[in-house]
Amino acid sequence: MDEFSLIARLFAPLAAGAPGALGLTDDAALIEGPAGRQWAVTADALVAGVHFFADDPPDLIARKLIRVNLSDLAAMGAKPCGAFLCACFPRDTGTAWLDRFATGLKSDCEEFGIALMGGDTVATPGPLTLALTAFGDVPAGQALLRSNARSGHDIWVSGTIGDAALGLRGLTGEGPADPHLIDRYRLPQPRIALGLALHGLAQAAMDVSDGLVGDLGHICRASGVGAVLRADLVPLSQPAAAAQDLALVLTGGDDYELLFTAPPETREALISLSGALGLRLTAIGRIIDGTGVTVLAADGQPMALGAGGYRHFGV
Repeated sequence: MDEFSLIARLFAPLAAGAPGALGLTDDAALIEGPAGRQWAVTADALVAGVHFFADDPPDLIARKLIRVNLSDLAAMGAKPCGAFLCACFPRDTGTAWLDRFATGLKSDCEEFGIALMGGDTVATPGPLTLALTAFGDVPAGQALLRSNARSGHDIWVSGTIGDAALGLRGLTGEGPADPHLIDRYRLPQPRIALGLALHGLAQAAMDVSDGLVGDLGHICRASGVGAVLRADLVPLSQPAAAAQDLALVLTGGDDYELLFTAPPETREALISLSGALGLRLTAIGRIIDGTGVTVLAADGQPMALGAGGYRHFGV
């Protein structure tokens, strides 16, 4: 059982009485807020040895923790407001490490205009484990949901894809230790401004955390549609292109770029938005009737990539 099957079997039934939980299929829950607004609430956990290296710089660990949560809010088109931190620190964690961790938290709270509003801190004999709950607000009825993709929509992605997976490979000594790629793995960039600007343009969205193909599959399942993705259109950075590992680029995780669908009539507006934000936006495929994700190579032939996406449970 992978984590998505586990959630569907064990936890989704517990959310049945809360419409805003969205069946636990989306990047955040929606809770009714002040008139005309909804709260988007998300939570993510990071564990040493799973999501980061235990000897990574503590300030970067803290900043990644904040950013992966804010990326979920960006995927809903929500404006971040605040966060709650639950930290399980190993008993031998030193003061200098904690000071640097707090410096990282402070830096990103200031950069993204959020406040740390509460949480819990405990000691543990196990690995460093961090959980953040972040919340933001979005106009009522305008959240970008995974379930909103429709046949005929274009598939778009922001930035470049595959950098983080290649950066992780460099850190483990399995590939070149390119500074750009490593930075992309350690310090993702939540696309908050893009998420806010996509209201009225995009329909479905999520962030690319578990891999481009796998996450597109999540959108397809939630929307009851299929997708055709053009591998030759997927935007690559120069170091990623030089690595010549397209399979890893398409299935590796941790990019935290926004993957979204939009009607064809919004193409010109999205091109203009790309220029206004100074952020690359690329159309990489089309939503179709059917199920599953078909990835086409440059010659138009289907590529065999497997399921794609990182899985915490199962194979």
